[in-house]
Amino acid sequence: MREWDINEMRVLEKQEPKPVAIPAFFGEERAAEVRKLHAQIDGYFKTPLVSLPGLARRLNVSNIFVKDESGRFGLKAFKGLGGSYAMFRIICEKLGLDPRETSLNDLLEDACRETISRMEFVTCTDGNHGKGVSWAAGLFGCRAHVYMPYGTQEVRAEAIRTAGPAEVEITDLSYDDAVKLAKKMSEEYGWILIQDTSWEGYEQIPTWIIQGYLTMASEITEDLDRLSVRPTHVFLQAGVGAMAGGVLAYLALRYGADKPIAAIVEPLVADCIYASAAAGDGEPHSVEGAPVTIMAGLNCGTPCAVTWPVLRDYAEFYIAGPDGMAEDGMRAYARGTDGDPRIVSGESGASALGAAIRMLMEPELSGVKNVMGLDEDSVLLFINTEGDTDPENYRRIVNEE
Repeated sequence: MREWDINEMRVLEKQEPKPVAIPAFFGEERAAEVRKLHAQIDGYFKTPLVSLPGLARRLNVSNIFVKDESGRFGLKAFKGLGGSYAMFRIICEKLGLDPRETSLNDLLEDACRETISRMEFVTCTDGNHGKGVSWAAGLFGCRAHVYMPYGTQEVRAEAIRTAGPAEVEITDLSYDDAVKLAKKMSEEYGWILIQDTSWEGYEQIPTWIIQGYLTMASEITEDLDRLSVRPTHVFLQAGVGAMAGGVLAYLALRYGADKPIAAIVEPLVADCIYASAAAGDGEPHSVEGAPVTIMAGLNCGTPCAVTWPVLRDYAEFYIAGPDGMAEDGMRAYARGTDGDPRIVSGESGASALGAAIRMLMEPELSGVKNVMGLDEDSVLLFINTEGDTDPENYRRIVNEE
């Protein structure tokens, strides 16, 4: 295991693992089932896989591809994929329906509508997951309650209220403590906890949420296959690691020995995946306290138990960086390079690109770049997981020089 700490960037290369087998339910068969459900939702379209050849030339790599989720279901983020699929599976289970044989329209018929309307869901979020749950509650005609951690901007809370019928409260708690509050409320009121992280005894619903993200992953590989392209590297931002772990699991099953080298990117102050990998004991570890970062969607202190084994065994590198890393990525997306299309990317969505830019551009990190195998033949894959979810902060950052 090697570790670098240079210019506010920390990078960890792990030792060769003894990998666990990835469950088949993160593979192509389940992805097809999930995508079938999403395709029935009004407003579904395959979000674009954008090529950035100008930026690739600037960074001296072969090509850069970005899955742009800023337009998904009009939510400015990918999270509706997980919330809608998990809610669909929960409703099917409550009604005794086979999810493989049940359509969205079946659940919207009068025979189901009354029962569904009495269902109440609860979650904690730092923004996009709660918006996805609120939107899904409106889609299915049920109720939702959303708790948000200390420091959340009111604009994020209002976006959740606008997306659907959820009642929203910004608490004075850290993210992890707000999760505990959501769990407590579910137990007191009989609400259904729909959380995108997991712990012992609470794995099934988070697994369904993660499987919801497989629509995004399958769209990516479908477009890459059409272009006859295989990425050599993938940079995946992580909070609890649900999205990163789900996408990495899919890519590992899809590409096998040709899986791209994976780097997991987090904020310096909330690097629970990095800390868990650095501990070297194979177990997930939490970051304590109430960290503050502009990367609100990544400001999480405890890894998701469902995806931690995948991140532990199938990622090669872990990167923790400052807020400036995300700002670098936001500006690079927003301004375009040498005719590249411009992409609107929020603080969390741009963090992975910001990390890669620093790896490739800063002379002090050239040794890390070489170890990562980043060179003129590299094909880099990113996922822009959100648009300008905090419009005022977005404008401030991208307009800075």
